[in-house]
Amino acid sequence: MEIVCPIDEKCASEVSCLLRPPSPLQVQEYFDQLISTRNCHGIKVKQISERGKGVYAGMDFQEEELVLKDQMLAGIQHSSNKMDCLVCSFCFRFIGSIELQIGRRLYLQSLGDSANDKCHMGSSSHTSEDCYNTDSSDMEDDSYMKNHEDYGNCAPGSSKDNISLPKGFIESLMNGELELPFSDKFPLPSTIPCPGGCGEAYYCSKSCAEADWELFHSLLCTGERSKALSRAALLKFIEHANGTNDIFLLAAKVICSIILRYRKLKAAHLEEQGKTNANSKSSNLSLLLEAWKPISIGYKRRWWDCIALPDDVDSSDEASFRMKIRELAFTSLQLLKAAIFDSKCEPLFSLEIYGHIIGMFELNNLDLVVASPVEDYFLYIDDLLHGEQKEAEKITRPILDALGDDYSICCQELYEPFLLS
Repeated sequence: MEIVCPIDEKCASEVSCLLRPPSPLQVQEYFDQLISTRNCHGIKVKQISERGKGVYAGMDFQEEELVLKDQMLAGIQHSSNKMDCLVCSFCFRFIGSIELQIGRRLYLQSLGDSANDKCHMGSSSHTSEDCYNTDSSDMEDDSYMKNHEDYGNCAPGSSKDNISLPKGFIESLMNGELELPFSDKFPLPSTIPCPGGCGEAYYCSKSCAEADWELFHSLLCTGERSKALSRAALLKFIEHANGTNDIFLLAAKVICSIILRYRKLKAAHLEEQGKTNANSKSSNLSLLLEAWKPISIGYKRRWWDCIALPDDVDSSDEASFRMKIRELAFTSLQLLKAAIFDSKCEPLFSLEIYGHIIGMFELNNLDLVVASPVEDYFLYIDDLLHGEQKEAEKITRPILDALGDDYSICCQELYEPFLLS
């Protein structure tokens, strides 16, 4: 029996308005304004017949000249990659220090392969990262390793040959007591903890922390200052996403961004118009459509209709497979609704909207890789003059052996671009 989402029926007209494709003129105006706000010159976005949109140059550019600096619509670090790399939760820049990056990975690796297998099966529901010490001049944090036992549920990489290091060595790396040779050549921004106190999100600067809070994280934070409707429900949603498909986390970020954008528009509208007609249904829909505009531009189809059929699924089972994908999305949506529902933005919690948002990612998203400074560090040691190299490797060689072949794992993230979505 096919699942029916009550909000799809209740808000059918609003859902239809949200999913109505914008006119070519509206699309052109949107991208013209987008490029203008990026202070870019000499490029233009045009529709290429039925092939989609393309970026055209209107002038000659010099070699290595910056043509466009775009920002992502929404992005997440892959769940399976979070144990390998500590990066800013907003801009995905590596943070902390070379010592912290290495120590953290060695610590998680030491938890054992059994915990690692459990993590990759998606059974870890909540991972606290309060063990990251920050020595930022902007913010003091004495939470070093106080919750590191939570990592018992999840460990990255493989333990290789279980090469052991001196007792207390890893802890000294993580808390900054031990400085590796030449690590000062690879400085990283200090870690700034989440302003909501979740202990999961960390940032390279206050500006990134504030931007993420304002645009997304205030509704997805599991800390005490979270703006979520229910933190317990939010944890269940995150557990489900980590155990099934982290694309749900990306969809949640988009919905949160629309809700937060709507609330800003609503506040400005109330201030300008007064409360007389500001709460009318037509007024709310108009504001919701404005908040939805960046999403409206992207090409969308229902996720369960456009997802590629896996190699291990026979074509005769395709209908059943797509029905299961739809049911999976509905389960995720119900968990998200319990966590962050806003009655003024009710159409966003329809299965049609949720499915089209995820389908947009399926069709348009990009995987972005941020190179690891840990790899650069070991390559630097390898290129030292023989005498310096020999002295440095007395310390770095055992670390490299303990890390194994996966020492150079990059930050892997999934994101949806503003331009050409």
